[in-house]
Amino acid sequence: MRMDFVELKANLREEKGKELNKKLRNAGMVPGVVYRKGEETLSLKIDSKSLSKVLRTEAGENVIIKLFVEGDKKKKERIVVIKEIQKDPVKDVLVHLDLNEISLTETLKVKVPIISKGEAAGVKQEGGVLQHVMWEVEVECLPTNIPDKIEVDITNLKIGETLSIKDILLPEGVKILGDPESIVFSVEHVKTVEEAVAAPVEGESLEPELIREKKEKEEAEEEEKQEAPKQEKKEEKK
Repeated sequence: MRMDFVELKANLREEKGKELNKKLRNAGMVPGVVYRKGEETLSLKIDSKSLSKVLRTEAGENVIIKLFVEGDKKKKERIVVIKEIQKDPVKDVLVHLDLNEISLTETLKVKVPIISKGEAAGVKQEGGVLQHVMWEVEVECLPTNIPDKIEVDITNLKIGETLSIKDILLPEGVKILGDPESIVFSVEHVKTVEEAVAAPVEGESLEPELIREKKEKEEAEEEEKQEAPKQEKKEEKK
């Protein structure tokens, strides 16, 4: 659980449009937007190095930011969280940032990573294989109660057993959303896992046959079309 904030400075952005945003990025700035409840969005430009430091904190993309916007006449500071980060898939650099202004007294929904704690008895003593089925979960809580991660103790988990969302012990004030029966961890026999990996995906083995059947059907229909005029000519001769 955390109560701290990370500070970030930004400037109001008048430049808009694809080409102008490209110039900003070339100058080491990241264009961004702050979404505000009941108000117009706020266009920003942020130093890319400063933003990268913010994202490298333990909280990751769930970091709570105290934003100082140069030229913002309405507020000296704003409390915001990250809504969406856009990256260049080739260069792996930040290209745009969407932020949501929040209230510290209202709950919000965020996704939090799930990690295992300890070594499962089914792995250590029985030679099974741990299956990490769910890697993150959506939670609802106050901004100051957002956990960096959720640790799940798997020590007593034996072969054939599972841990579901309903089995997770949560910090106070945090509620997990989603199906309580959804499996998070399981321990299985090695053979079962190997068979699951080797087995073809359902429907894959049928796919070539279905394609062949479709092709044969199309060819048959085409032959019927070609044969019809010939049949009509034969009848005319009679």
